Amino acid sequence: MPASPCPAAPRRRLLLTGVGVAPGLDLAARLVSAGHTVLGTDSNPLAPGLIIPGISSRIVARADSPAYTDELRTLLGEFRPEAIISGVERELPLLIEMRDELDAAGIRTWLPPARTAAVTLDKALFHEAVTAAGIPTPRTARPQTLNTLPEDGGLVVKPRRGQGSKDVHFCATRRQAAALCELVPDPIVQERIAGQEFSADCLVDRDGRASVVLRHRLLVSGGMSMVAATFHHEQAAHLVKATLAAIGATGPCDVQGFITTAHPHPVVITEVNHRFAAGFRLAEAAGADLVDQTLNGLFGLPVDHRHLAYRPGVHLTKYVAELSTQTRPEPVRRHP
Repeated sequence: MPASPCPAAPRRRLLLTGVGVAPGLDLAARLVSAGHTVLGTDSNPLAPGLIIPGISSRIVARADSPAYTDELRTLLGEFRPEAIISGVERELPLLIEMRDELDAAGIRTWLPPARTAAVTLDKALFHEAVTAAGIPTPRTARPQTLNTLPEDGGLVVKPRRGQGSKDVHFCATRRQAAALCELVPDPIVQERIAGQEFSADCLVDRDGRASVVLRHRLLVSGGMSMVAATFHHEQAAHLVKATLAAIGATGPCDVQGFITTAHPHPVVITEVNHRFAAGFRLAEAAGADLVDQTLNGLFGLPVDHRHLAYRPGVHLTKYVAELSTQTRPEPVRRHP
């Protein structure tokens, strides 16, 4: 029996961080279009999400700046949001430290345990956690243990705490990987998995039950899925849920992996991002009420997993569009 239509959601006053790129930018547009009052923040004054029609916006310090916490407190005092939604994973440890303070101020959050945040932010810790849980994941080494990785099949060198595709390099041999480790900050090296890459838009309710929307990453640019299509795959969905349970995830998450015939395991999990996925709009286009059910969970209401079912075979194509054309004063040019 199909789920009944969702009742109209209350209009909320929300602070959304990281609106410079997806997912924050798309989430800001989605929330504004649904009638919510949104204050979008970003550390980059040129962030396009700061000029989305209907949004209030502020520039804040980066999450790694000593000024971040004080600037956030100032914003909270001025804007008085009902809740915070973070689009920047690096903020999670700071928000977790402020959780009691935010609770006392009546500001809702949906944050993971500190250990879960640490595991999703650190690829070496993630490898240890999922391996201990028996979840297939690429073999991973530090520069000093490269000899534990296969010599053939390809390797990937990436920052231990990186994001997107920044400083990610592919190579063929351990010798090449060792050279690349000299260029990449705090590197790890992983075996390269051949197969069909996928992402899973997930929502884990406060009781630990997860819904999963699978999509093939058909065209990836800069670490972001530009063309994707939903699909069903029972084993992949099961493994995604097992991964979320193993690390103690809660709320909206993005799980990535491969479906492959070139590995001892047909499904391999590569990472988890503890936030909305950049392609979450595809999950909604395929029928999953991801944003409204997240708002339910954020405000202590039940997550209705019946409304997170989805259709396979729905495609999404993202592209660069013109958001604003403005005339600005020319900068003053100083000559020696």
